[in-house]
Amino acid sequence: MEAINWDSILQFPDSQDNLSEFMSDLNVTAPIIQVPTPPIENESVLISTAFGAHAKWHAFPPDLVFATSDSVMFFVHSHTVLAASDSQFHSLVPKFSANQSSCPMIHVPDTSETFNIILHLIYNLPSSQYTPSFDTVSKAVNRLSFYGIQAETYIIAKTPLHSLILSFAPILPIEVYILAAKHNLLDLAIPASPHLLSFDLSTLTEEKAEAMGAKYLRKLFFLLNGRSNALKKLLLKPPLPHPPTASCSFDDQKCLTRAWALASAYLVLDARPDLSIGALESCLNPLAQNLACHECRAGLHACVKNVIVNWSQVKNTIY
Repeated sequence: MEAINWDSILQFPDSQDNLSEFMSDLNVTAPIIQVPTPPIENESVLISTAFGAHAKWHAFPPDLVFATSDSVMFFVHSHTVLAASDSQFHSLVPKFSANQSSCPMIHVPDTSETFNIILHLIYNLPSSQYTPSFDTVSKAVNRLSFYGIQAETYIIAKTPLHSLILSFAPILPIEVYILAAKHNLLDLAIPASPHLLSFDLSTLTEEKAEAMGAKYLRKLFFLLNGRSNALKKLLLKPPLPHPPTASCSFDDQKCLTRAWALASAYLVLDARPDLSIGALESCLNPLAQNLACHECRAGLHACVKNVIVNWSQVKNTIY
C-alpha cells in the first residue's frame, strides 16, 4: 500500500470482529459499485480525519462513503458531491431514497492522497496543510474531469487550491503554466506567467508544447518576445544633445552618443525579458564617469531614468 500521510489518517482495530462491529455502528453498507473492492491489508481500516464519520462540515451527518484504491475511507455528503459534478460523479454515486438509513460505500480508482485534494476542492477547503507535492496536486487536477468536475469553475482566484498551485510557480513555473493552460485556468496562468520571464522558449519540448496548447503557447511567446522588443526600442533612443557651449561642442557630445550606442548594443545583444532594473542601471550609469560636461551628465541621467521608468511599465504577464 502506498505511504499514507499519518497527519490526516487514523488507523482502527485490526480484529475482524471489532472491524465488523465498527462498520455496523456507522451503518455502512458495502456493495461494490463499478470498481472491485481492494484488499484491506492487515485487516485494518483507514479513515480520513478531515472526512471522518463525524466531520462537522454540515449540520447533518455524511450519507456516503468513498473507499480509495489504497483502502482509505472518506465520509461525505452526497448532495455536495453531486452538486460539484455534471456526470453524477462518473455515474458512481447512486440515487438516494428519502428513507435511506445507511451509507453506501463506493470504491474509486484513485489513491487517498489524490482523492483527498479532490474532496477538499469540492468542499472549498484548503489542503495545503498536507504539503502535497506538485505531482500529486497536478494529478488531482487532471482527474477532475473523470468525476465530471469542471476545473475552470472551481479553481479560480482566491480559492484554496488556486493558492496552493500558485505557490509552486516560483520553483516550477513552466509546469504550473502548462497545468493552467491544459485546463484553461486563465486566473492561474496570469499570475504564474511573470515567473516565466527567464524561460528560454528554445528549451520547450514538443511534449510540453502540445500539453500547453496553441492558445497559451502563443500568449507566452508574445509576452517574452514583446518584452524583448520593447527593451530594444527603449535603448535605441540616446540622450538628447544640449546646445553647444564653449567647453562642449556638438562634436564633443558625439562621444556620449557612441558610448550609449555601445552599451545599448551590449544589452540588445541579449535583450532578456527578465532583465532587471538594477542590471540596466549598472550598465548605463557608469557612462557618466568620463563626462566632464555637467549638461551631458544631466542628459544621460534623464535618459537612463526614462528607460527605467518605461521598462518597469512594460507588461510582465500574459494579460
